[in-house]
Amino acid sequence: MTAVNFEECLSWVLVHEGGYANHPKDPGGATNKGVIQRTYDGYRRRMNLSRQSVKHITDAEVRAIYREQYWQAVAADQLPAGVDYAVFDYGVNSGPKRAIKDLQRVLGVEADGWIGNVTLAALGDLSADTVVRQLCERRYKFVRGLKHWSTFGKGWTRRIMGEKLGVQTDDYGVIDRGVLLAMNAEQRPTPVPIPAPNAEAPGKALEEDKGTIAVVEEIAKDPKWLTLLGAFGSSLVTIATSSGPIAWAVAGCLVAGGIYFIYRLERDRVTA
Repeated sequence: MTAVNFEECLSWVLVHEGGYANHPKDPGGATNKGVIQRTYDGYRRRMNLSRQSVKHITDAEVRAIYREQYWQAVAADQLPAGVDYAVFDYGVNSGPKRAIKDLQRVLGVEADGWIGNVTLAALGDLSADTVVRQLCERRYKFVRGLKHWSTFGKGWTRRIMGEKLGVQTDDYGVIDRGVLLAMNAEQRPTPVPIPAPNAEAPGKALEEDKGTIAVVEEIAKDPKWLTLLGAFGSSLVTIATSSGPIAWAVAGCLVAGGIYFIYRLERDRVTA
């Protein structure tokens, strides 16, 4: 399963990723063959090589980065055929941690972003083709909620679902080929190359940083946070109407704590 699947899955991923692009709305920034500049910089630094534009990345470097930072990062060698491809492609486009978490949600285990014995054992509870279907459906729902959907939505749809939603034996989406791979079908459609970089070409489907204001807006929709923030506000009012340096010192600590609280909520949301 390991070496053979990696080569086939990598070839499929690279067709979708295309060549060099630096779309202003792509949250990944400058990208070549799916490798963003930041990732390439880290790889070159680790190899004790000088920094250069990702435009000049070699095929050998591409293969090494995909295997180490994505294939191995999602423990693809330990996943069933088809599931390995679906998680791998998801990880390349949106980050290994998010791909693993959604796999774990499909399996009904704790979504901690790490594949261990619990996750691997749970894979025996569902057929591989079922896991592929549900994972791709979750992934598709995720990208439809991103703010760059209007720009990259067509490309993301073609990548995940192909020309038609669901599974077809003659379609080329991740969901289609993943299911065929899981069923050990001999004929698996070759992906259709994405056009030259434009508004339809898929960018990195990463979770955007919406900013503190948006986080506060999200919090305001949740009753449990309204209760907590209400109690926080009442405490501030009580202290503000008091006098003396101690009261004001406590008020200052509460304000600082509130700011840190919002910061942690925002950071945890972005990395979830």
